[in-house]
Amino acid sequence: MTGLNNGGAEAVLYRLCKYDKINEHIVISMMDYGKYGELLKNENVNVYTLDMPAGKLTLNGIINLYKIIKQFKPNVVQTWMYHANLIGGIVSKIAGIKKIVWGIHHSNLDKTHNKKSTIFIAKILGKISNIVPTDIIFCAEKSYEVHKSIGYRCKNIKVVPNGYELDKFYPNIENIQNLKKELNLDNTRNIIGFVARFDELKDHNNLLHSLKVVKEGRVDFKCLLVGANIVSMNKELMNMIEKYDLFENIILLGERNDIPDIMNLLDIHILSSYSEAFPNVLCEAMACGTPCITTDVGDAAFIIGNTGYVVPIKNPNAMSKKIIEMIYEKENDTLAWENRKLKCNERIVKNLSIEKMIQNYQMVWKNLYNRTKEVK
Repeated sequence: MTGLNNGGAEAVLYRLCKYDKINEHIVISMMDYGKYGELLKNENVNVYTLDMPAGKLTLNGIINLYKIIKQFKPNVVQTWMYHANLIGGIVSKIAGIKKIVWGIHHSNLDKTHNKKSTIFIAKILGKISNIVPTDIIFCAEKSYEVHKSIGYRCKNIKVVPNGYELDKFYPNIENIQNLKKELNLDNTRNIIGFVARFDELKDHNNLLHSLKVVKEGRVDFKCLLVGANIVSMNKELMNMIEKYDLFENIILLGERNDIPDIMNLLDIHILSSYSEAFPNVLCEAMACGTPCITTDVGDAAFIIGNTGYVVPIKNPNAMSKKIIEMIYEKENDTLAWENRKLKCNERIVKNLSIEKMIQNYQMVWKNLYNRTKEVK
């Protein structure tokens, strides 16, 4: 694993280790424990850290990785994200591991939106994709298409969508009354939200611009922004809010531990990003019965299906139009709105449960084991 900080791919790894009761997992972070290291240890998962600086390799870290792999002699090495695929894959190969599965959780290699180093490593991985890994798992169809176009050619490729904890994310309005009071939203007609860290790729400017248009249409709403660095000390974010005259409409909540309640509180969740692979927040919102509007990124259109709206990236006018349409339906067609909410939940339950994701990973590992037995 490249690192265990707060992020979508890291959260998926945590859920995989937590709910897979058939296999024993040993997690090695190239960096430190981050957010998920302690959480994994609480689930009785052995976690090791190589303490490498972000984006840099150390000889000591590589030697320690080799020693850990030789010590445990794992049946399968499942690497996770670019740096881990490269270093973990090669070191595992040197250590004599024959069953290596890369995990790809990236779907945009646009030069404008990625570091040169990220694109460089992605391309190196493409060159060795038929040598190092026996299998590659992509988290999204879009991710597979992008990497195939730059030369990824492993014989055994599988797309495994992320899975979600439906015992946490489900329609539940009982727990939101206190939250409404806390946020002074008792008399708010329409509650919109976006759960995401403050990051260029999340394109908060796109969302705020679209909300300015919605406000100019005299639509009543409050918008909750939730995530790392979504705070009033963030001058860049505050300048955006001032630019679009949205101080009365925006509530900044920073990082929260009650995301299921937040998702249930929202009437509409919006994803304004211009780059994603498999956006977790859409699935979490929909699992709670919250309709979504999203930009056309990664596998967002697959996730949404016919339950919400998909708009082009960086197009605030298109997004504002769909926000207004959705609010109009909510306020004027109760039957259609309740049906939309029901379909959101049903789509996630049917296609994206944590159980289904784990079964898919287990199948890859089992098939790999059976193939290597046959070769012997």
